Parts: sequence; C-alpha cells; structure tokens
Amino acid sequence: MKAMILAAGRGERMRPLTDTLPKPLLAVGGKPLIVHHIEKLKAAGVSELVINHAWLGHKLVAALGDGRQFGVQIAWSAEESALETAGGIVQALPLLGDAPFLVINGDTWLDADYGALVHQPLGTDLAHLWLVPNPPQHPEGDFSLAADRVQDRPGLTFSGIGLYRPEAFALLAQGSRKLAPLLRDWMAQGRVGGSRLVGEWRDIGTVARLRALDDELAGSTN
Repeated sequence: MKAMILAAGRGERMRPLTDTLPKPLLAVGGKPLIVHHIEKLKAAGVSELVINHAWLGHKLVAALGDGRQFGVQIAWSAEESALETAGGIVQALPLLGDAPFLVINGDTWLDADYGALVHQPLGTDLAHLWLVPNPPQHPEGDFSLAADRVQDRPGLTFSGIGLYRPEAFALLAQGSRKLAPLLRDWMAQGRVGGSRLVGEWRDIGTVARLRALDDELAGSTN
C-alpha cells in the first residue's frame, strides 16, 4: 500500500512560525510533525509515500529528500498553489497507483497503531474514514457512525485519515477541490465505511496546541 501525506497548506493560524517554515516541518517531541508520520508508516510496512507541497515546498523537499534517510521512497507532487485535499489527491493519482491508498493530514499527530490503518479492509466502499471524539476546538463534529457506515450528520470529528479507492477520483478534473462534498456524495450512495480511531490524535492547528503537545511529549520522556 502507498500513503499520501498532505503537506501543501499555508498554515495561516500558525503564523508567524509558518512564515518561514511549512507547517508539517514544525517540531514536537524533537522531530517534525511529518517525520512522526513517516517513521510510523515505515514501521507499519508502508515504504512508498507521496507528499504534496505548495507553500515553502522547497524546504520540505530539502529536509526529507527522496526519503532514503528514513528507509522509505518519497515521490513529490508539487502544487503551484494549494489545491485543497481532493484537488491534491487528483493531481497525485499518477503517483499513487491502482490500489487503495492511505491519506494522512501532515499537520496532525498520532499515537496509534498505523498497522490497523494499513490493514483495514475496504470491500466495495470508495472510502473508509477514521473518526475521533470531538476536540474542544470543534465541538459540533463532522460525521457520525452507524455500525460501520459513516453518515452525514454531526457526532464525531473526521481525523483527516482515510483509505480511498483511486477510481473515486479518477474522473475528476484537475484543479482546486475540497474533499467534504465528495465524501457527502459517497455517503449518500452508502459507500463510505468508517471506524473510531484507536489511540491519541491531535489536530495541530494553532501555536498554542503545538506547544502544549511539545510540552506533553517532553514530560513523557523525563
């Protein structure tokens, strides 16, 4: 299986840190957010990665290169300007191949079993989403679970981690496109499965949340 790490966003709420550094290179626990994902994916047996970039993307490429230092292979999908999630996936499809692939938001942090993500059966669904309890900054949530079906009503928060069939995006035109409208269309067709993410999940959306997680990780190693 291949995995795509989304790393093209500007990170406006993280300014001024992101004025000079792309958000996924911000560090917690002594290493960049995106490196946490790369190392855990490698440990789960995923060594072929695709990473998109736009804002200060050259710094991501300079820091991570072809992935050899982490024991993985990185293919880069450069975007002139950020294409939103679905648009970024559409552009990267030639790099992702014909099999289902995992997509992870590069500005999140997980302490979870990545192997469970990799080995999740997709069946005939177009997507499988991992949902988490609503964090304080997003109390209304996004979607809900009924057995193993994701439904378009609030209840839980989409973690930004999903498993997708490439054919779900194959007929879409290139350009900026959000993912949520597509997910809702697929939900209406009954073709989106889901489960609760088992483990710790953090959306690193502000400087305060970044620093709080860094302090937690530093304390856990003392």
